[in-house]
Amino acid sequence: MSFREKIDTERVPKHIAVIMDGNGRWAKEKGKLRVFGHQNGVKAVRNTLEAAAKIGVEYLTLYAFSTENWKRPSFEVTALMEILVTTINKETKTLMQNDIKLNAFGDLKSLPSRCYKELIEAVDKTKHNKRLTLNLALSYSSRWELVNMAQLLAEKVKNNELKPEDINEQTINSLLCTAGMPDPELLIRTSGEHRISNFLLWQIAYSELYFTDVFWPDFNDEHLYKAIVDYQQRERRFGMTSEQVI
Repeated sequence: MSFREKIDTERVPKHIAVIMDGNGRWAKEKGKLRVFGHQNGVKAVRNTLEAAAKIGVEYLTLYAFSTENWKRPSFEVTALMEILVTTINKETKTLMQNDIKLNAFGDLKSLPSRCYKELIEAVDKTKHNKRLTLNLALSYSSRWELVNMAQLLAEKVKNNELKPEDINEQTINSLLCTAGMPDPELLIRTSGEHRISNFLLWQIAYSELYFTDVFWPDFNDEHLYKAIVDYQQRERRFGMTSEQVI
């Protein structure tokens, strides 16, 4: 029996977040440059997106490029940006055909101008699609997001649009990159690393964490479904007792 057949379709997580890790090590094992791993990682994105859409996932958030990734060698960063532009150009038509909305968040203005332009055009073109929202976290880190949110809050207080005593969780949620979206119920990280790497720290407060040794280029639909089956076997208590959950 495949893992897809084991999934309870009534309890599919609405929002899944993925830290796509291991492209470089995957390429190194094959005696190739790291860029080769990034190129092959695109296939895993496509497979994961299709698999998520098939079972009714509403939001898929992929950690595509962190603010810390700018520290990598310039040739690797340039290659990553070129892969991003090429992929967006190739996949926008497919997103339209499958009713998938593309969204992007992070310090997007820091992206190269051509990359930013192609990205915004694709986001605009797919904005009315409803089947699933694909979020790309680009030039993103959770600390950047929280600083940005704090600055927005300060501006609202300064302009008398908000009183400090009125700030609550809902206020903060409304100023984050994921405003209007449910928090991820499931966070997946590939490649065997067991850390969060500055990703959606506010939003994953109660997410179920799933770590797999599979490198991202090898990640496929059955790996996704296996993670969902594992998620569905857990008891989510949100600070309550088992008896209260029942």
